[in-house]
Amino acid sequence: METQAGGSRRWIVLVTLTFVYVLNFLDRQLLGILAKPIQDSLHVTDGQLGLIGGLYFAMFYCFIAIPVGWLADRTNRVSILALACAVWSGATIACGLATSYTQLVIARMTVGFGEAGGVPPSYAIITDTFRPGERGTAFGIYNLGPPIGAALGIAFGASIAALFDWRDAFIAIGVVGIITAVLVRIIVREPRRGATDLAPVAEARAKAPFWGTCWMFFSHPVLMLAALGSGATQFVTYGLGNFAVLFLIREKGMTLPQIAVWYALVVGLGMGAAMLISGRVIDRLGRRSRTVYALGPAISLAVAMPFYVAFVWAPGWPLALALMTIVNVFNYFYLSASVALVQEEVRPEQRVLSGALLLLVMNFIGLGLGPTYVGAASDWFKAHGDPHALQTALYTLSPFYLIAIALFLVLARILRRETLAKVPA
Repeated sequence: METQAGGSRRWIVLVTLTFVYVLNFLDRQLLGILAKPIQDSLHVTDGQLGLIGGLYFAMFYCFIAIPVGWLADRTNRVSILALACAVWSGATIACGLATSYTQLVIARMTVGFGEAGGVPPSYAIITDTFRPGERGTAFGIYNLGPPIGAALGIAFGASIAALFDWRDAFIAIGVVGIITAVLVRIIVREPRRGATDLAPVAEARAKAPFWGTCWMFFSHPVLMLAALGSGATQFVTYGLGNFAVLFLIREKGMTLPQIAVWYALVVGLGMGAAMLISGRVIDRLGRRSRTVYALGPAISLAVAMPFYVAFVWAPGWPLALALMTIVNVFNYFYLSASVALVQEEVRPEQRVLSGALLLLVMNFIGLGLGPTYVGAASDWFKAHGDPHALQTALYTLSPFYLIAIALFLVLARILRRETLAKVPA
């Protein structure tokens, strides 16, 4: 089997996988972007919206990723990725056709089912395509998927909703995804497992056992701290992200056309800069000390926290967006660091399942519980007479910054101790 470790082809593969991730995240973000017209059309509350974008979606997205990761570690990862893209894209079309809250819930769960097969196989394909020392940059580029997807989703979704109907946005993106699924199978070739490792493994090596890999992951302090720290961070990022558009319209006075331009730029530039900078920093400093995988996220979150509080407080949307740009730069430093650390910490035949387990932990905490919490908190504050209930709910996300910082600092201590233990006396 041909390796993709050299030449320009590996960059074609990376761009293709990144585009799939763009669609993955765009589909996921459409619900939050189109929250206001969906609420007006289907008459759903903040709490119900939080459940659709959070717990209901995550129940499928997080847990289906485990058997998908196990299957992909034993079969063709490219085929799994292409099939997953087709499934979530078809379900996205179904979201646009939903005429009731129940139908929308079922469609969103199916989107989660499909998206579960998107990221873990891509992590492993990238790791087997790029050598150590290049993977942080590769994952930084791949992780441009969320900011590009979010920015395009905001611009496209808000524009469509303003000019036509919110349903048209779901249908159009779903059609693009189905076409992309076919192109993935044509363009991307399956790389040999372990092909780019410093000590390549034989393709015939025994497949990693499912329960053995799960036990290894959940009993491994480094892997679990990376996952828990990422989960606490995502509690903030997804809790904010799923309600940001609604918050900017309701509390800051923005309109959908303004959202389509200015908020899209803020998300694209802020998150995009975070992914590119973090990937380069990890590759450069990671050669000197593995603690950068943990200290980088801890420091960046400490910088982000006061700007986040100021963003929620800001009296007008221009100042709020300026502050949010800074928040987005520092909020997303953790992602490339955690993904690269987990992928390098495990054996090649464990990479897809380990990536799926990382997603299970951090996305169930962040994606599953973050939006669910914010929606429920907003409904609770509203029921108790708070005229700015959603704003108050977003303030209460602040302590999760401190939890994430503490977890990453503990991880840094363990990584430093392991590094010192390997130094000859």
